[in-house]
Amino acid sequence: MATLNIQPGPVAQVTLSRPEVRNAFNDEVIAELTQAFTELGHNKEVRAIVLAASGPAFCAGADLNWMRRMADYTYAENLADAAQLAEMLRVIYTCPKPTVARIQGDVYAGGMGLVAACDMAVSVDTANYCLSEVKLGLYPATISPYVIRAMGARAAHRYFLTAERFDAVEALRIGFVHAVVSAEQLDAKVNEMTQALLSASPNAVQRCKALLHDVAGQDIDAALIAQTVEGIATIRASAEGKEGVQSFLQKRKPAWLS
Repeated sequence: MATLNIQPGPVAQVTLSRPEVRNAFNDEVIAELTQAFTELGHNKEVRAIVLAASGPAFCAGADLNWMRRMADYTYAENLADAAQLAEMLRVIYTCPKPTVARIQGDVYAGGMGLVAACDMAVSVDTANYCLSEVKLGLYPATISPYVIRAMGARAAHRYFLTAERFDAVEALRIGFVHAVVSAEQLDAKVNEMTQALLSASPNAVQRCKALLHDVAGQDIDAALIAQTVEGIATIRASAEGKEGVQSFLQKRKPAWLS
């Protein structure tokens, strides 16, 4: 039985479809998400990807049955298992297409990593968030690179260490999500973001996403400056770069909107 529902199109949607377990993930879900974002990321028809979920919760982290199996794993088996989770997060984070998390319910533990790996996040005002790992004698190691980037180190110091639950307003305040709306407004807000993405140059969006990864947190030194200089020169000389500038100067729509 498939754990995901995938709707293709210019704005593709990947929906977690295990509402009976609050969309908790296991090895099967991890494999399917990795495959879905890999394939959609290389599909030329896809311009943006929405990660959604069915049921009352967005994602409750690791599936309990999976956790029971992991309790008996050897160190080597735990390494292999964690590597698959890390690869899934890497694939989502580095997906060539911009990604938007559509958060219709609670997000816990590993689910925080899914949200953080997406470029943008829109949350309902009733959603709660929690990095609960320390209460289980664990810590959020695999998801930490993405969650710390999303909420900032200062907020991470609090919520990693206390495992406090926080609401959508706090998630917005610390920058973990970009918008908080009512359930009735959720799809409209997600659509607003994806339409903005569709109006931009596909090549520029892809290059811009790579730029964000390359520049964030780096020292502003000669190497980084040289990299950004080379980047703008390259995209200015590209077909879409030239078309975008010419269409602006000529006061017409660019070819990708025609």
